[in-house]
Amino acid sequence: MCVDSASSVAATSSAAVRQSHLMSLVESLANVLVGYGVAVITQILIFPIFGLHTTLAQNLQMGAIFTVVSIARSFALRRLFEAIRVRQR
Repeated sequence: MCVDSASSVAATSSAAVRQSHLMSLVESLANVLVGYGVAVITQILIFPIFGLHTTLAQNLQMGAIFTVVSIARSFALRRLFEAIRVRQR
């Protein structure tokens, strides 16, 4: 009985543990929201150092633009690396 238990634990721990689609979505949304917040806070703190004075609304709009660009970049790179991975098979 111990052998069966040990072998099933070994099989479970050696198998790749995959993230569910729902958790992938939750992770992606959290990443986007945190990135947006970091972008806006960074702009509010850094822009005045360079003499740029913007309203909160402008910072929120720029943060949204940076977020969309970041998502597009991330998607493009992910697809590129997936194509490279498939080509190497």
